[in-house]
Amino acid sequence: MDKLIIRGGKPLRGVIRVSGSKNAALPILLAAPLLSSPATFRNVPKLRDIDTTVKLLDILGLSTHFENGVVKVEPARELKFEAPYELVKTMRASALCLGPLLARLCRARVALPGGCAIGARPVNLHLTALEKMGAAFNLEGGYIDGRCKRLTGARIVFDFPTVGGTENLLMAASLAKGETVLENAAREPEVVDLANFLNACGARISGQGTTVITIEGVDELHGADYAVMPDRIEAGTYLVAAAITGGELLVKNCPVDELDAVISKLREMGVTIEPTKEGAIARAGAETLGADVTTLPYPGFPTDMQAQIMTLMCLAKGSGTIKETIFENRFMHVQELVRLGAKIKVSSQTAFVRGVPELAGAPVMASDLRASASLVLAGLAAKGVTEVARVYHLDRGYEAMEVKLRGVGADIERGKE
Repeated sequence: MDKLIIRGGKPLRGVIRVSGSKNAALPILLAAPLLSSPATFRNVPKLRDIDTTVKLLDILGLSTHFENGVVKVEPARELKFEAPYELVKTMRASALCLGPLLARLCRARVALPGGCAIGARPVNLHLTALEKMGAAFNLEGGYIDGRCKRLTGARIVFDFPTVGGTENLLMAASLAKGETVLENAAREPEVVDLANFLNACGARISGQGTTVITIEGVDELHGADYAVMPDRIEAGTYLVAAAITGGELLVKNCPVDELDAVISKLREMGVTIEPTKEGAIARAGAETLGADVTTLPYPGFPTDMQAQIMTLMCLAKGSGTIKETIFENRFMHVQELVRLGAKIKVSSQTAFVRGVPELAGAPVMASDLRASASLVLAGLAAKGVTEVARVYHLDRGYEAMEVKLRGVGADIERGKE
């Protein structure tokens, strides 16, 4: 396995480009089985999860070609209905196969998904909603086996605004008979991007970006040429990188509007952020201040930026708190930050952070994707050498992170554990 070796203490300066969004690209690519003609997907990041998704499309019978950020997909001559465990065991997004396969084939057999061990992300919310549209499911041998006649529109009220559930139902309802109304739907920009892609393919979706989305089913969806939105979490991570190293970065393609909650909190902590035509300039302030953060569904502060903001808070003046309301097991990076000299105490779902003058390099181990990013940020700021093990998590969500960071002055290299 690979590790990252970081010699910290160097201010980052220059330009860093944000890649396409992983969390938008995955559902958009997994919508390909819905299409009756070829499609081209642009601004697709080169990541492990994307590679897995492209392989999954091939296994389902589609023909794919992925090069230089562009995925071209030809429809399947004979679409298959099974997503095997061997391929999807590392990726939560594989559950998003259910909606498209049921809509096209009236059959789906999808292995229960894997991914980061950050808490329960129940697929049952997807299944309950699809059952209201006429699907029936059996869980056997680690697989979800779903069948239906043609899916029919329904009124679906989610218990909470589930991103994956909203995306699955958007895809399923696009080819269902009649009208589907999703209430308490997720408002995340990645959900909006999926809806916009489906509309470009002939779907009839309205209300995306609000809590009520209406989908009028159509008989067929055609291909389209579509560019995936920039990755707001990657952009937020690099805004923090500028601040935590005492540097200044132009973060190109930074989706400023979609990062409003993050940017507001960073400014509260003393970071200067200036939107530009190209993205945003982030600059460390005279001092970094502690703050109180609560993760919430969009447009609140994103759980995927919780670990990164905690790392910045570790070096802030004073103290702050972070309350995690989305996932119940997302503080696994805390003990690794403590190994670097951070002062953090956790009680239930709240972390209490007291800032320290500096962090000191040490070997640390990543437990999940965003924890990996937080440890890299800590290593960039720490005195001495930090080695971050298990960076395969990082490779699932950040395209060539060490290459981008080297380009703006970081002393970082990849090695073998």
